[in-house]
Amino acid sequence: MEKLNAWNTYDLSAQEACMAFAEDYKHFLDAGKTERECVDFFVGEAEKNGYIELGRAITEKKQLKAGDCVYSVWMNKSMVLFRIGEKPFEEGMNILGAHIDSPRLDVKQVPLYEDGGIGYLDTHYYGGIKKYQYVTLPLALHGVVVKKTGETTIVSIGEEEDDPVFFISDLLPHLAQEQMKKNASTFIEGEALDLIIGSQPVVIDADTKPVKKGENSEKEDGDAEKKSGEKNTVTKALLKILKDVYGIEEEDFISAELEIVPAGKARDAGLDRSMVLAYGQDDRVCAYPSFRAQMEVEDIARTSCTLLVDKEEIGSVGATGMQSRFFENALAEVMQLCGQYSELALRRTLANSAMLSSDVSAAFDPSYGSAFEKKNSCFLGGGMVFNKFTGARGKSGSNDANAEYLGALRKVMEDGDVLFQTAELGKVDLGGGGTIAYILALYGMNVIDSGVPVLSMHAPWEATSKADLYEAYKGYKAFFRKMDMRNM
Repeated sequence: MEKLNAWNTYDLSAQEACMAFAEDYKHFLDAGKTERECVDFFVGEAEKNGYIELGRAITEKKQLKAGDCVYSVWMNKSMVLFRIGEKPFEEGMNILGAHIDSPRLDVKQVPLYEDGGIGYLDTHYYGGIKKYQYVTLPLALHGVVVKKTGETTIVSIGEEEDDPVFFISDLLPHLAQEQMKKNASTFIEGEALDLIIGSQPVVIDADTKPVKKGENSEKEDGDAEKKSGEKNTVTKALLKILKDVYGIEEEDFISAELEIVPAGKARDAGLDRSMVLAYGQDDRVCAYPSFRAQMEVEDIARTSCTLLVDKEEIGSVGATGMQSRFFENALAEVMQLCGQYSELALRRTLANSAMLSSDVSAAFDPSYGSAFEKKNSCFLGGGMVFNKFTGARGKSGSNDANAEYLGALRKVMEDGDVLFQTAELGKVDLGGGGTIAYILALYGMNVIDSGVPVLSMHAPWEATSKADLYEAYKGYKAFFRKMDMRNM
């Protein structure tokens, strides 16, 4: 089969539109390095586009009708958006579903310690990472600290030019003979991924004077500490900074969610600027065009719905993961406001819906070509990707889309002038992976994985083609406008 490159199909106008869309996408990536930040970004944009919060609509007893738009946020980490269509819910919806969590390091609940005159935060990695990729990088700290009073402090350190950054050290090559003999999966262990956050045992301010040799440095802490012989420590100095600058006490870490991510902005990659290099593109490279399609496609017959969910990287578990009932509950509330709810109507709506599980696929990498089966791989620049199935080995854990659905999607994409390709996730017995597709398929709806090819997936910096991003955006809009199995 002939494989086209999207860039070869673009005239100057299409190239400019593609590049402009990528600029907006990079802005989103910089604003949304955590799932909470993504939700905040999407809520702001949704409200600019006339969406109202579902809870408010319920309180006001608003009667929803065709053309109305609502959204619902769950625990500040997941959200669902609806644009009400002309057709009854029971005839099904068109659903896009992407996840907004990404692999990273999380700060533990009792994290702060020092050793050898260096202050650390103890961490626990989240999702599938190659642990060695996180050493010696400039890292940033994002998240929230919730005090027992309920007050919330938002933390974002390491992204501005004058911000400090953090890092995890590595052993110098001169002393690493034993380390280099270890397997790549173990030579950096999870418990060794501790973040260096300081090394100075005193806080320098206007009242601080240099300590001469032999002097006790605990002047500001009173006579009791002088008599005990206790000296300034790095952890005490760091705690003073946390309290003075952020109002955070050590015990506040217990109720904090702090994520460690690569510091720095999304960048153009390549002399031709054809790619985006950034953290967290799995799966925000699908979440952003899904959201944009939800905002922009107004001429719909079937209700459009976009799911942006948490916890996919660890199995879609928990209250904010796709296995939660928050989506089903929100849909029931929306149907009630439309005067169409019953338990049977809800079941029929879900079963008759069509979904694109908007998730990334592994782009063919010539540097590691032996991991791929080339003719069933996706390529940078080849357009959006459809994965009929994922899973591992004998399709274990996969949603396997049926041929009728694929046939209908081919027609939708052709009518929408969308370049697409198909792929599997590497060689048959080499590995595998999963998405949220199988969870929505439990309702009996048609579901398939579709998204954007990614190089260096799950690395601190991932690469995507701007053309594939743009084709996914076009494809998601075509899906909302035209997908209806009853018309096929």
